[in-house]
Amino acid sequence: MKSNLLAMLRQEHDRFRPESMEQLLSGAALLLPMLDVIPNAAIFIKDVQARYVLANQTLVQRCGLKQLDPLLGKTSAEVFPAQLGPGYTEQDRRVLQEGMVLEDQLELHLYGSREPGWCLTYKRPLYDRKGEIIGLAGISVDLQSASEKHPAYQRLAAVDDYIRANFSRPVTMRELTRIAGISVAQLERYCKRVFHLTPRQMIHKVRLEHAHRLLHTDMPITEVALQCGYTDHSAFSRQFKTLTGFTPLQYRKATAS
Repeated sequence: MKSNLLAMLRQEHDRFRPESMEQLLSGAALLLPMLDVIPNAAIFIKDVQARYVLANQTLVQRCGLKQLDPLLGKTSAEVFPAQLGPGYTEQDRRVLQEGMVLEDQLELHLYGSREPGWCLTYKRPLYDRKGEIIGLAGISVDLQSASEKHPAYQRLAAVDDYIRANFSRPVTMRELTRIAGISVAQLERYCKRVFHLTPRQMIHKVRLEHAHRLLHTDMPITEVALQCGYTDHSAFSRQFKTLTGFTPLQYRKATAS
């Protein structure tokens, strides 16, 4: 559903590029009552300065607010905790300045309870009729539970178990296809249908979940990296920042009790 919605919005935007952000919002605002009833997806539009100009109620609530108005005109850096928000805004600026497109980006977020949660994020630049970027649109969808009714579930559950038992070392696609008894193409396709993730995303997810727990301890970050299957501190930091928007050290400070 989320991919179809995004595709529809993208097609309409490409077909009827607005003259300005104001014109775009006048049409998008009509959809807001419908977007407000989607509980597992934060949907938003930001201007060229990465400031919120439209958001659904799910995002409003996750920012600890009751109404949309206090959110408007602010960046993620102004809304989310100081250690986290700048990372989200940095990602926005790459979309706005470079035209970068994010699709199916697995991301670890902190919710109001400071408990970690996983999302698949999509962000696209918005263009006016002159071809200039005037903002961005984004959807961050909560990762769904595994589809246990899928015929391939038992095979893929074994793959998931194998990843969880071996994530502290390199895990290859050859190992995973041997466990599942299917081809690489089938494994990729079925993992997306059952777990809503690629096999590589499944590995990243398990590693980052373990890193989250270890970063609540006094363990040196270099050791955390090794415990989570990364060959060195820099590789761990790069991957961690890709999936969270901030470094392991920033994350540790942000989640310190």
